Amino acid sequence: MKILVTGGTGFTGKALVKRLLADGHNVVALDYKEGLKTRELADWGAEVVIGSVTDVAVVEKCMQGVEVVQHLAAAFREMNVPESHYDDVNVGGTKVVIAAAKAAGVKKLIYCSTCGVHGNVANPPGDETSPIEPADYYQRTKYMAEPLVVEASKNGLDATILRPAAIYGPGDPERFQMIFRRVKKGKFPMIGDGSTLYHPLYIDNLVDALVLAMVPGKGTGEAYLIADEHYVPIRELVNEAARALGVDVKIQKIPTLPVVIAGHLCEKICKPFKISPPIFPRRVDWYRQNRAFDISKAKRDLGYKPKVGLAEGMKNTAVWYEQENLI
Repeated sequence: MKILVTGGTGFTGKALVKRLLADGHNVVALDYKEGLKTRELADWGAEVVIGSVTDVAVVEKCMQGVEVVQHLAAAFREMNVPESHYDDVNVGGTKVVIAAAKAAGVKKLIYCSTCGVHGNVANPPGDETSPIEPADYYQRTKYMAEPLVVEASKNGLDATILRPAAIYGPGDPERFQMIFRRVKKGKFPMIGDGSTLYHPLYIDNLVDALVLAMVPGKGTGEAYLIADEHYVPIRELVNEAARALGVDVKIQKIPTLPVVIAGHLCEKICKPFKISPPIFPRRVDWYRQNRAFDISKAKRDLGYKPKVGLAEGMKNTAVWYEQENLI
C-alpha cells in the first residue's frame, strides 16, 4: 500500500515509517521540518516532503494515490509560539488532512491523539470513558481534533483515534534524556515523594498499535488508550533508569508548591523574550499528575499486546543514549 505519515520525521513518525517500509509499503513522510537523521528516511526508501499539514496544496499533493493515512503531525513542546499556533496545526491541520483524505478516497485514517486529554487521572487506572480534562493547550487542541475524526467516520471515512501514553525509546533525543542524564550523575531531584503514577509506552509497542489500527473496519470512530502493560510510580521509573545504566542513584525530595510557583513565573518571564524557560508548568506536572490507564479496550478491539516491558525498554534506551553521546 501507499501510506502517508504526517509528522514523519519526528521520533514516532520515523519509527513508524521504518516499520512500514520493512513491511513492504510505499511511504510518504510529511513534516514541517527535518528531524534527527532525516536523511535515513530517504535512504530507507521513503519519499520525504518538508511542508506543513496546514498547507492544503502540499497535503493534497502528498495524498495522491494514498490508501492509508497515519496522522501524527502536531505542534508539541513549542515554547516560543502563540497559543493559536497549536490550534492552527493540531485542529486546523487535522481538518486539512481529513478533507484531503476524503477527496483522495483514502481507505483508512489513524489519528494520533494523546492520553493527556484525560489530564490527571483521579481514580487510576483511567480508561477511555474517564473525564476529559486536558491540562494545557497542546492536550486541549489534540482533543479538539478528535470530534472531527469521529464526524468523518460517520460520514464514510474509516477513521480510528489512538491516545498514546508517555512514549519513549531509542531514537528520541529529548523525552527521557533529562532522566537518564541526572541518574547517570548519581542524584535525581524529585519534586514530591515520587509516588505519582506514570504509564510509559515503548516506541515499538506504539508502532505495533498504529499498524494494527490500519486494518479496515477496526476501531472505526473509536478512541483507544495505548500504553505498556504496566504503570509505575515515577520513583520506580528513575530506579529502572539507574539499573539500565548500571549506577546507583540517590533521590532527593523537593517540596512541590515552591516549584509549581517558580514554573509559572519562569514561563511568564521568559515568553516575551522567546527564551525556553528552565522550568515550566508542563514539566512540573510530570511529577504530580497521575497517568495510569486500562488498555483492555485496545487489546479487545485491535488485538494490541505490548511486547516490550519497562526493564528491556529502558535498557535499550540507555544504550542508544550512550551510543549517541546524549548522556
